[in-house]
Amino acid sequence: MVRELVPDAFWQRVAPLLPPPRPKKKLGRPRADDRAALEAIVFVLRSGIPWEMLPRKQFGLSGMTAWRRLEEWTRAGVWEQLQARLLDELGLRGKVDLSRASIDSSSVRASKRGPFTGPSPTDRAKAGSKHHLLVDAQGLPLTESVTAANVHDTHELFPLVDSVPAVRMPSGQRRFRPAKVHGDKAYASRKNRLGLRVRGIAPRIARPGVESKERLGRYRWVVERTLAWKNQLRRLRVRDERRDDVHFGFLVLGCCVMLLRRLCPDIC
Repeated sequence: MVRELVPDAFWQRVAPLLPPPRPKKKLGRPRADDRAALEAIVFVLRSGIPWEMLPRKQFGLSGMTAWRRLEEWTRAGVWEQLQARLLDELGLRGKVDLSRASIDSSSVRASKRGPFTGPSPTDRAKAGSKHHLLVDAQGLPLTESVTAANVHDTHELFPLVDSVPAVRMPSGQRRFRPAKVHGDKAYASRKNRLGLRVRGIAPRIARPGVESKERLGRYRWVVERTLAWKNQLRRLRVRDERRDDVHFGFLVLGCCVMLLRRLCPDIC
């Protein structure tokens, strides 16, 4: 059961990206196995269990060791590199559709506060954060970000669009710009529409008082489905990390898990 958390297809893609271990300056316990540490991290991501309750006998390392490995790999940018590589693999197989993209966000409560938290307008002003996702036409997560819960969605439109990695395609050059971007009325403004057009992207954003969200919902429902998939990873339902970089690392890793499921549906 433990090995299924990190199947061979997953480990073979992660292992080359891991930074080499730092040389030990003194004698002590041998370094915990990297694959076991990744299994523990994925277990925490999926179950939402606190680090201190991680079953040591099952994984062969403590929750604190697994947290330190997560922090080390997040600082090294492992998860962003993994996401870019998975998108490249999917793109070469013709499974990344950049004919259109959709953007949306979801709020989560921040139990320990910390950076990028703020009063949530949807949760009685309790401290919270926001997960912003940009997905392709099939709902594959292209890029993501974390902000305070009181940051308006419109502020993350251009940072997300500009951070889409260049994805390899079955033929031709890499693509990093979707042809269209769909968004609800939260993203409606002349600045956003003009900015998308300057980038060569056709804006498909509902206009308040003119278009109903149901009209564009036939295309942008995929991002709502992806947000629902994200919430199946219980560690992402509530922000339990005080450090924003570690929480963001969990979010990117969760998106990688979703990409791997599309890439290897039989084993992941």
